[in-house]
Amino acid sequence: MMEQDHTKELAHIRGLMDRSTRFLSLSGLSGVVAGVVALGGAALAHYHITRASIPDADILTYGTGGGYTSADDLLIQLIVDASGVLGVALLCSWWFTWRRGHKTGQHLWDASARRLMINMIVPLSAGGIFCLALFYYGLPGLVPPATLLFYGLALFGASRYTLDEVRWLGLSELILGVIAIFWIEQGLLLWAFGFGVLHIVYGGVMYWRHERGPVTREA
Repeated sequence: MMEQDHTKELAHIRGLMDRSTRFLSLSGLSGVVAGVVALGGAALAHYHITRASIPDADILTYGTGGGYTSADDLLIQLIVDASGVLGVALLCSWWFTWRRGHKTGQHLWDASARRLMINMIVPLSAGGIFCLALFYYGLPGLVPPATLLFYGLALFGASRYTLDEVRWLGLSELILGVIAIFWIEQGLLLWAFGFGVLHIVYGGVMYWRHERGPVTREA
């Protein structure tokens, strides 16, 4: 009996230490929703590209011609599509993470959350600027592999401050990004798999492992 109490006390102490160093309120449901939104965005982007495609179009430019102009409807549509997907995904992620943090008693903006955010925002900001430059120079075909690579780097680097599944998701995104660099023809499909299918799978795993059981609030 005393041994069981000792084990429970050690588990409680370990949980408190994890909460102080790692942000554990990430919601698997936010990953699932983000994946569904990404699949919808990929389908919309494919529709725009298919409708605007021309015979023997360059896979790097999608036939848009070599640079960004105000009349280039396809590039504008792709930018709007990407912005919409990002906005909806971030909003859903915030909502589900806030809800889980409220249940577990972990604040949405504590020290562990700030460390996680800082380690993600640096590579993501660099990747966002790089992708805008690709759009500016009329090279949207390189955007899918670039986003996979920078997103994977952000997840892998920040994974030490959150759930372990995030590390494996980051590695998976990096692998897809490397494949997409050398298989640009299927870049959008690989993007849909990385941001859509993998988010749904990993979000489901995170929900199954961490959110199904009774919720324990932080002491």
